[in-house]
Amino acid sequence: MGSLNMEKKWLFPLIISSLICIFLLATTFNMGLVFSLHTINSIFSIFPSHLATNQKGPVFAESRVSQSPPPPTSPTIPRFAYLVSGSKGDLEKLWRTLHALYHPRNQYIVHLDLEAPAEERLELASRVEKEPIFAKVGNVYMITKANMVTYRGPTMVANTLHACAILLKRSKDWDWFINLSASDYPLVTQDDLLYTFSPLDRNLNFIEHTSQLGWKEDKRAMPLMIDPGLYSSTKSDIFWVNPGRTLPTAFKLFTGSAWMVLSRSFVEYCVWGWDNLPRTLLMYYTNFVSSPEGYFQTVICNVPEFAKTAVNHDLHYISWDNPPKQHPHTLSLIDTDKIIGSSAPFARKFKQDDPVLDKIDKDLLRRKNGSFTPGGWCSGSSKCSKVGNPNKLKPGPGAQRLRRLIARLVLTANMGQNQCK
Repeated sequence: MGSLNMEKKWLFPLIISSLICIFLLATTFNMGLVFSLHTINSIFSIFPSHLATNQKGPVFAESRVSQSPPPPTSPTIPRFAYLVSGSKGDLEKLWRTLHALYHPRNQYIVHLDLEAPAEERLELASRVEKEPIFAKVGNVYMITKANMVTYRGPTMVANTLHACAILLKRSKDWDWFINLSASDYPLVTQDDLLYTFSPLDRNLNFIEHTSQLGWKEDKRAMPLMIDPGLYSSTKSDIFWVNPGRTLPTAFKLFTGSAWMVLSRSFVEYCVWGWDNLPRTLLMYYTNFVSSPEGYFQTVICNVPEFAKTAVNHDLHYISWDNPPKQHPHTLSLIDTDKIIGSSAPFARKFKQDDPVLDKIDKDLLRRKNGSFTPGGWCSGSSKCSKVGNPNKLKPGPGAQRLRRLIARLVLTANMGQNQCK
C-alpha cells in the first residue's frame, strides 16, 4: 500500500509536466511554421505579381499609368522683398515709386544715401512712420544710418548686401529680393507680379549675365581703383592705382545688369557665405570699376548649385547706347510703345514727375492721385485706405504680358541656353 501511494503521489506532477512540454513543443512548431511561411512569401514576393497563385487577373503598367493623377495643389502666393534706394534730391521720386510698388504681402527697405541732406532723410523717416497703412502692416523699414553709395565703386554692392541682411533678419517669409532705385518705376501691378510668380520655382534668379567681357576686360577688370566712399563721409570720384592686374584664374568673371530679382536661397548664400566664395569675390570687387555690374553675376555663375538657377534677364526695360555709357537714356513719352512692348515688370530711368509716369499710372497701374496701386487687398471708403484680404489678387492685362515673357525666359533657362556662358 505504501508503494502504491508513492506512485500516485508522483503521477499528478508527471502528467502536468508532460502537458506543459507538449504545449511548448506545439507552440514552437507553430511559430516556426509561421516564420517559414513568412520567409517563403518573402522569397516569392521578388517575382512579378502575376506568378502569385491568388492573383485574379493580369496587372499591366498601363492600368497604373492611366489612373487619374491626384488634383494639383494650388500654387502659393509668393512674397517679395524690395530695396528702393536714392540719393540727394530723390525723396519725392522714391516716395512715388514706393507707393506704386506697395503691397501688404511684401517687405520694403528704403534708403537715402549719405549724400542726401539730413532734412530729406528725416522727412522720409517721418512719412514712413505716419503713413497709416505702413504703420498698421509694419512692412516698410528705413535704413536710418545712411550709407555712402557710389555706383562706380563697391559701396553700392555693400549697401545691397546690407539691405539683404536686414530683410533676412526682419522676416523669414519672403521668396525673392528685388533691388530698385528711385529712378525705377513698375510697369505692372503687384497683383500682376505676384500672380505671375506664384507657379514659379522659388530658386530661380533673374540676373542678366555674360562671360564675354568685351571692352570691360581692359577698362574695368584689369585696372585697379579705390573708392573714397569706403572711408569718406563726402562723395567723390574713384581714383586709379598703378600697376593694374591680370584677369583672375581662381574664378571666371561675369558681367551684366546691376538690377536683379534674386531668390532667398541665393541671398542667404551671399550674406552668410558659408564656403567663403562670396567674401573672396567681395574683396576682389572692392577694386573693380562698376562692381554692381559684376559681383552677383560672378558669384552665381561660379557655384554650380546656383548657376543652373540663373535666368538671363534683369526684368527691366532700359535704353542704352552702343557701347553703353555710364548711364542709360532717360525715358519719356516717346518711349511708351517700347516700354509696354518689352513686357518687363520694371523700367528705368525716369525723371521726377515726368508725364510718362502719369501715363503709366493711368494706363498700366490704374493708380490715381498719388495713392497706392489698386489691388485685391484694397479696402476702405476711399480706395486702398485700409487693408482688406492681402491674399486676394486681381491680375490685369499686365499679368498676361509678363507671363509670356517669363515663360519664354524660364524655358530658355531650363534648356541650359544662354546660362552662365
